[in-house]
Amino acid sequence: MAVLFNLLTTAMEIYSWILIIYILLSWFPGARESSFGEILGRMAEPFLEPFRKIIPPLGMIDISPIVAILVLRFASAGLWELYRIIV
Repeated sequence: MAVLFNLLTTAMEIYSWILIIYILLSWFPGARESSFGEILGRMAEPFLEPFRKIIPPLGMIDISPIVAILVLRFASAGLWELYRIIV
């Protein structure tokens, strides 16, 4: 059981790093249009899209990815709390 929870939290951590890298690509012109950027976009955009619908950008700054990463971190912590309750 611990292996499953560890695997899930590791996957969430890797996905949060994918989101961070995808966000950082926006600082470099044309980086998101590269093949690497497109692959990351296909992985990140489905998760970021609902947050972008809920949270409007503040001028030129989009804070929805920060909220999405926080949600992943809280979900990961919640999984470990669930594991502690089960075991």
